[in-house]
Amino acid sequence: MARQSDTKQRIMQTARELFARQGVQQTSLQEIADRLGITKPALYYHFTSREDLVRSIVTPLLDDGEKFLSRMEQRSDVTPREIVEGFFDFHHRHRKDMLLLLTEMTTLAELGLIDVVLAWRGRLTRIVFGPDAPLWQQTRAVLAFGGLQDCTMQFPDAPFDELKAAAVEAACAALGTDS
Repeated sequence: MARQSDTKQRIMQTARELFARQGVQQTSLQEIADRLGITKPALYYHFTSREDLVRSIVTPLLDDGEKFLSRMEQRSDVTPREIVEGFFDFHHRHRKDMLLLLTEMTTLAELGLIDVVLAWRGRLTRIVFGPDAPLWQQTRAVLAFGGLQDCTMQFPDAPFDELKAAAVEAACAALGTDS
């Protein structure tokens, strides 16, 4: 018999696959249970709702993002390039779940998760340009960090080192910084 954590992980993986292919709202909990060969009550033992399941999938991403931002905010010596490189690594590591976030904006907005991710860009802007950045710098930051995020999803089969080098250079150029 599978341990609870193994079953929970299997449910999350199957849900992630079905959500990516069909969408969150178009995927029923019964369909997930059927795919796994478990009963719907067994699925409910692990997740009380579809929203609970979605939240469990994106929570590690949100926690990791929060840890990254907190580390950057605590450092006075962090360079824009280091922030860009770290943000790229974070997004590359979580690109599949970020794609889920972007394709299911309505569902995730209802869960309050979109606001969290968008607030990250504001925090990154303050780290790079300070709390009173004018609109032109805020715009550069949105282009740099949003574009960096998009590159990790747009080019999923690109070699990591090559993609990182190209994306980091482009993001630093958008920010108007070499360091």
